[in-house]
Amino acid sequence: MNNLKNEYYFNHIDEFEYSELFENTTYPWEVLAKVNDFLEEKVVKPDLKINNATVDEFVSFSGNYIIGEGTHIHANAVIQGPVIIGKNVEIQSGALVRPGSIIGDNCVVGHASEIKHSIMQNKSKVASLAFLGDSILGKSTRIGSGIICANRRFDQKDITVKNSMGEKVDVGTDFFGAIIGDSTRLGANSTTLPGSFIGAYTWILPTVQVRGFIPSEKRVFPTQTLRIDENPKVELK
Repeated sequence: MNNLKNEYYFNHIDEFEYSELFENTTYPWEVLAKVNDFLEEKVVKPDLKINNATVDEFVSFSGNYIIGEGTHIHANAVIQGPVIIGKNVEIQSGALVRPGSIIGDNCVVGHASEIKHSIMQNKSKVASLAFLGDSILGKSTRIGSGIICANRRFDQKDITVKNSMGEKVDVGTDFFGAIIGDSTRLGANSTTLPGSFIGAYTWILPTVQVRGFIPSEKRVFPTQTLRIDENPKVELK
């Protein structure tokens, strides 16, 4: 199951302030399963604080949170704890950071994007109008505008993934999004289906729908077939 192990995707965990989350784990779904308990321990009311961050008008806070030094939270953002937001992070206008989220240093959450129960390692960025749910981003990973990292099957059954032997592995939860390795890029309007694994230094070009496992250091292109028929002249109202 080497293609599912943390070490295949993430080579800079030691630089992440909360690297202890990855200790005594082999697979990413084990890391995500620890997040809520970790935040309950780390983000308690006495630690409720904003450390020399800039918070614009009409920002909504609820629950418990830690906001790092140098971070800028723009107008109309919503922060729902428990969450940790690191140093020098930019949370753009209208963004929603939901419970169970841990955002590392020097990250960006774009305009009107939503982060739910996910880990963003240092320097990772999510552009505007995107959704990241129950997922982990590696260091310097980029998520383009309009991307959906889907986190639940239509039938609401547990998510299964395939290992390198082709065997199905049940991750033990019906909420599980994407595992995206270090320095990988997803182009605008791409979609990852629940249980997608994308290796490090891979580029997913715009509009690609990803499912299953994509190896490291690959470039994935969309394929498209256009049908063109005759069209009558119609004067529009």
